[in-house]
Amino acid sequence: MDKRYAIFDMDGTLVDSMRFWHALAPEFLAARGIGEMSPALMELVRPMTMAESTALLLREYDLPDAPEAAQAEMNAVMAEHYRHDVPLKPGVKAYLTWLRSRGVRMCVASATAEPLVRQCLARLGVEDCFEFLISCESVGAGKTRPDVYCAAAARWGARPEDVAVYEDAYYAVKTAAEAGFYVVAVYDDDTAERWEEIKALAKENIIGWEIPA
Repeated sequence: MDKRYAIFDMDGTLVDSMRFWHALAPEFLAARGIGEMSPALMELVRPMTMAESTALLLREYDLPDAPEAAQAEMNAVMAEHYRHDVPLKPGVKAYLTWLRSRGVRMCVASATAEPLVRQCLARLGVEDCFEFLISCESVGAGKTRPDVYCAAAARWGARPEDVAVYEDAYYAVKTAAEAGFYVVAVYDDDTAERWEEIKALAKENIIGWEIPA
């Protein structure tokens, strides 16, 4: 990667957190006496912000919870995981340090709320690698649209083709690639079934976070 700027996804890319996210909505529904979520609904929820996914669950199951209260409940559960449980992927810290030593300017663009991202990255000792954090919630769109990447690039005054975007999910890789960004696909067990499709859309791919020779 020879770009001056780099945007990193967090969940599934920098940190191994997807198992906690996958459990969140089913646990929220189970507490209300609702059984398993359908795979189709899980797939719909995946690219959404917390606000979007909460609204969908309340609407889909006709739940009486206030959206703000339901979102706060799920944020509180994830906050505990980010504060205590979610690990950095092996090799990430060394890779970020290497990029920074080469003068690459970096940020995190995540569907996760900025306070949760900050808590997690600070605990893991890598927050200072990034100039800023930006969330899909703050720009009002999930990663099926390029808004969060474009907003990050705009803060640097950079063109998409001068910015590398590190992502693990097919829909995010597709969005960033179609918007003209230089995409680096990151392997994650959670998206392994689409890895060949993901690689085909990206300029580079990373299986493990090793510093290039």
